[in-house]
Amino acid sequence: MIVRIAAVQYLLRPIHDWSGFENQVRFIMKAAGDYKPQFVLLPEIFTTQLLSFMDTSDVRASVRNMHDYTKRYKDLMQELAAQWNVHLIGGTHPTVHEDGRLLNTAYYFTPNGEIFEQDKIHRTRWEREKWNTDAGDQLRLFDTPFGKIAILICYDIEFPELSRMVCEAGADILFVPSCTDDRQGFLRVRYCCHARAIENQVFVAMTSTIGNLPVEGLGMHYGQASIITPSDFPFARDGIAAEGTLNVEQIVVADVDLKDLESNRLSGTTIPLYDKRKDVYEHPVECIKIASK
Repeated sequence: MIVRIAAVQYLLRPIHDWSGFENQVRFIMKAAGDYKPQFVLLPEIFTTQLLSFMDTSDVRASVRNMHDYTKRYKDLMQELAAQWNVHLIGGTHPTVHEDGRLLNTAYYFTPNGEIFEQDKIHRTRWEREKWNTDAGDQLRLFDTPFGKIAILICYDIEFPELSRMVCEAGADILFVPSCTDDRQGFLRVRYCCHARAIENQVFVAMTSTIGNLPVEGLGMHYGQASIITPSDFPFARDGIAAEGTLNVEQIVVADVDLKDLESNRLSGTTIPLYDKRKDVYEHPVECIKIASK
C-alpha cells in the first residue's frame, strides 16, 4: 500500500487575533490538501502562535489560558480534516484536562470526524520548570485504513522504549511533531528519528515549528520537516524519502510503501525486530572493576 504523507514546516509569525491563526491554518491545509495525502502532520505547540496576542506577563498562566481556545482549535481541525479528506495529526496544543492537569496533547483528527489524543509522556526541563506541565502516562497505537500509526511528541522520540513498544504492537509509521529552538535541539530529535526508523524498521515523519514570536521561550525556532525510512535497499538513499529546507515555510511530501516495510522486516539486510535478544536484556549488567597500577 502506497501512503502519501505531507509534513508542514509551520512558520510562527505574530498575529493580532484568532482569525490570523485560522487564516494561516486554512491556507497551509489547502496547500497540503492539493497534494491529496492520506496524512498531514503539523508541529508541536504550533498553537502557541496564539500567545502573540495574549497577555504573557505570567508565562505559566498564559500557557494554561491557551486552553480557552481548545474548542475552537478542535472544531477548526475537525472541519479541515473532513474538508480535505485527510488523517490530520494536528500538532499539539496545551490542554487542561478534567482533573486540572495541564498536558502537551497531540490531537489526531480523522476524515469522518473522530478525534483522538496522545499526551506527551516525557517533559523537557522547560515544560516542567517554566510551564509547569504534567506528564502523560498512556501510549496509543491507531489502526487506520492506511497502516498502524503512533504519535511520539518531540522529546518522546529520544526514549527508544516508547518506539519499541508501539512497533512491537505493529506500528508502521511514527509521527513526531516537534518544536526546537536551536540546531543541537533539532538534531537530537532528527538523529533519534533515524535511529528509531532503523531499530524498528518503521517510517518516521517529523516536522518542526520555525520563525519567532515575542514571547518568552518562543523567540527563536530551528526546524525542518522530513520523512525518514529504514536504511536498506528498498528505501530512499540515506534513509530520507523527503526533507525540507531548514527554517523555510514549506510543505514536505513523500510516498512510502508499506509493502516494502513488511518485506524488509522479514528479509532485509538486517532484521532487528526478529534479532532481539530479550533473554540477554533481562540479565543484570556485569560490572567489572579494573585495578589501577
